[in-house]
Parts: sequence; C-alpha cells; structure tokens
Amino acid sequence: MNSDSVGRLLLTALVALVLTVLPLPPILDLLRPPFLLVTVLFWSVNSPRTGGIAIGFFAGLVLDVFQGPVLGEHALALSLVTYIIVREHQRIRSKPAIQQAMIVLAALIVYEIVLLMIDGWTGQAVASAQRWVHPLTGALIWPPAVAILGYGAGRRV
Repeated sequence: MNSDSVGRLLLTALVALVLTVLPLPPILDLLRPPFLLVTVLFWSVNSPRTGGIAIGFFAGLVLDVFQGPVLGEHALALSLVTYIIVREHQRIRSKPAIQQAMIVLAALIVYEIVLLMIDGWTGQAVASAQRWVHPLTGALIWPPAVAILGYGAGRRV
C-alpha cells in the first residue's frame, strides 16, 4: 500500500462525503446518489488492500455522525456490503461497467435492507418507498464514477 493510493482514497472519500451531506432542496435530495457508498465500493473493487472493510466501517461511522439516528447502523451496513464486495472484487473487476453497475445496485439494495432492518428493530421511523431511489441513482452513476475515479488513479477503464 503506497501513500499515493491512500491519499487518493482519502481525498475522494472526503469529496464524496461533502457531496453526500451537502444540503439540497428536497427533490434534489431525493435524487442524490449515495456518493460516499459508491466511492467506498469503487476502492473496494479496484484496490481492496487500500480500501476495504476498514474504510467501509469508518465511512459508515462518519455517515452515522452526520445522518444516522442510531450510531453504528451505517457502519454495520457499509462494513457488510464492503466485505461482500472485497471478497468478490476480482470477479466484479473483470465485468464490463454496466454489469458492475448491476452488482453495485444489488450491493446498495443489501445496504438499504440492513438499514431498514436496523430502523425497524430500534423503533425508528421506517421511511417510505423513497429510500429505494438511492440504490438506483447509485447504480446509474457507477459507470461515470468508475471512469472519473479510475482516471484519477492513473488507470484506463
């Protein structure tokens, strides 16, 4: 693990965090992709030793501080999804971007299901069907995100 890739990971995670918590009007907030999740998944697929479960856990913890009603729910959900992605990163990386987007869609749906279960168990208000828009927008931005983050990593995608 070199310091360049760690620096790139931290910089992209910081930018994604800002894009995730930036206040927006309600309709735009509904359509906002989960930038931090997509960034963590990108690094977990393309550089699992630099990214991986630890970055998933800490990114989830930061999301908990900014958004979570229960401390640790995003950390648990993102750690679980990141574990699955890291475990299968070689298979995922060999697929074209559109197929990768479908895998990312499945991972984001698993993430939302874990959050939904935690919300239900803790008595939090379970959101409406609007919560399922974020996995769709996350899958839609996966191909451009791979191109942008891959270009920044000095790779041809």
